[in-house]
Amino acid sequence: MILCVRFHHEAGTGIEAALPALLGLIDDLSPVVQALPPDSALVDVRGAERYFGQDATQIAAVLRVRALAHVGAGCAIGAAATPMLARMAAREAAPGTTLTVPDEPRAVAEFLGPLPVAALPGIGAATARTLRSYGLGTVGRAAVVPLSTLQRVAGVRMGREVYEKAHGIDRTTVVPNASARSLAAERAFSRDELDQSLHRSALLSITEELGGRMRVEGQVCRSLTLTVRYADRSTTTRARTLREPTAHSGTLIATAYRIHDSLGLQRARVRGLSLRAEGLAPVERATRQLTFDPEDDRARRIEAVADRARARFGPRAVVPGTLAVRASAPHRTDGRHGARPAR
Repeated sequence: MILCVRFHHEAGTGIEAALPALLGLIDDLSPVVQALPPDSALVDVRGAERYFGQDATQIAAVLRVRALAHVGAGCAIGAAATPMLARMAAREAAPGTTLTVPDEPRAVAEFLGPLPVAALPGIGAATARTLRSYGLGTVGRAAVVPLSTLQRVAGVRMGREVYEKAHGIDRTTVVPNASARSLAAERAFSRDELDQSLHRSALLSITEELGGRMRVEGQVCRSLTLTVRYADRSTTTRARTLREPTAHSGTLIATAYRIHDSLGLQRARVRGLSLRAEGLAPVERATRQLTFDPEDDRARRIEAVADRARARFGPRAVVPGTLAVRASAPHRTDGRHGARPAR
């Protein structure tokens, strides 16, 4: 069986920064773990079932208790015979529960049948509209249509994909990946925050944190992903690839600001921001385009000095001037408006 675990903090805050620790808890139960940032993971527990003498539902219960005890995170877990079904079951599972789809054709059909056809992974909005126009709005209705008919309606490739997925056929597997392939940091606001300057201050803080962590670990990243969490707990996620792999805070901050500006959040009630550095690689493998810009070289030398100061005197030994001024402002000392460090 395969588990798809979706983590969440009980307070509704983000989980990205805690995901590596949660993946470590899963590693103790099964080594076959595929991280699905920002908040999920796939786990192949077939070996764990034999080793521990427990079924997938029992292992899921153990994982839920461990996540809550160690990290304070709740779980919604889907259990099924394939990654696709497990992910769909996790979406349907209520927080704090496990939804199991037995490995039987009838049980799979009963689970998939009532779901909208758009719930099938890889089925986009355009294909879903086309299928609905022919009266095939649910997976159950699409499943009873012959393959040839679906291919005439949706195209040869997409028609076969709809047919196979509507019957629960999934050829993918759990691909183990290292949790260290990405790093994340987040800040949550204590109330719905409209102030754009506070958004940018939070972004500056978490970007500096990510850059420092990567430099300490001798890594660079290839892209940044920003997730904005709103007052109604909905989220928006945007990613941007860097021109070259880097851990230089100046480049990371400029990229994070561009992503944030592209979202147009002038009137958004924001509860939290999280930033993930992806595509990590050793710094030795990275190439840097020489700019012959003295300001860039100066910034990197200052950054190296600041890193040494933080290593010796603590992470708050050197902070950007903007953050230092904001932290010392009298009207921010109550912490109501500022961003707090993620757990």
